[in-house]
Amino acid sequence: MMPRPLLRDTFGLTYRKIPVLAIGRDVYCDTSLIVEALERRFEEKEGYGTVYPRAGDGKRNRGIIRGFASYWTDRPLFRVTTGLIPPTVWRTSFGADRADLIGHALDPEKLARKIPLNLSNLDLHLSLLEPQFHCGIHTGSPYIFSTPTPSLADISLYYQLTWAADIAAGRGLYNLTGGGTADADAANTSTTSSFLDRILSAPRYPALHRWRSSFSSYIASLPSTETHVVNPTADTAWRDGIAAQQPLEGDELLLPTPAAALAELDAALGLRKGAGVSVAPDDTGRGDPTVGRLVGWGPEEVVVEPEEEGIVPGVRVHFPRLGFVVKSVGGSGSGGRARL
Repeated sequence: MMPRPLLRDTFGLTYRKIPVLAIGRDVYCDTSLIVEALERRFEEKEGYGTVYPRAGDGKRNRGIIRGFASYWTDRPLFRVTTGLIPPTVWRTSFGADRADLIGHALDPEKLARKIPLNLSNLDLHLSLLEPQFHCGIHTGSPYIFSTPTPSLADISLYYQLTWAADIAAGRGLYNLTGGGTADADAANTSTTSSFLDRILSAPRYPALHRWRSSFSSYIASLPSTETHVVNPTADTAWRDGIAAQQPLEGDELLLPTPAAALAELDAALGLRKGAGVSVAPDDTGRGDPTVGRLVGWGPEEVVVEPEEEGIVPGVRVHFPRLGFVVKSVGGSGSGGRARL
């Protein structure tokens, strides 16, 4: 929830969604771009894992996996799983914040009446997917694209279903709403959770159940490397570390793509180096664009340098082009925050 001063005051970032990844002074927004940045920074040839492992037939299926994650699980499936949120959540300040994010008022009673429809739609999504998991049984792999280890497709689907099961059972409500409502509100979650348990059960979708079990075991076997800053306002070593690193420049600035940008087409769209632009999602969060100077772009990505006082100098904020709108704000930059 806004105002998120650490992001605003460190990077000049008013982008409303999560997650956000900072590698030095380069900040990546939206999971679709974050994954590509991590794949480039921590390459398989250097001994790191990859979310695009080769399938048994030798194929990477990278494009299909990216599309599965970004345009199935992250959009229509996400709308279904968020539709299982208990109505108590929408009556809190979190509900008011999400109404602002979406751009219209939210009616808790109306959303509660739609939960059975969302459960039914989730069942339909899983019915479409079950044959895909059966394919893996014949190849010896339980994963979606018959890979030896989970791909981005498995990660994106698993977290959605796990989160849906938790939220339907009333787990995590206190954290989600910032203390606005308690966990395990049985009066509002028992029926939803019961239906969801039946939908996700082994008798109904055995291959899906096998996949969930395999994925869970795989993730549990991985070491945790997270370092948590307990008080990021007082402990500013993390900010000093960012300021000490140089931002990416030249060929390193943009993530690699199969083809270069179409210069004439981008010129017709008003994309030129140094132009003042605002960037915002095309669905929700449009009222909080990130504004700055355009320093780079390619077929999949635009890079903006915010021009805010007090932020780490030389910050570069990277956004995907698909799913985002880039607009001119005049001049070489904004000189301050702007709202569209």
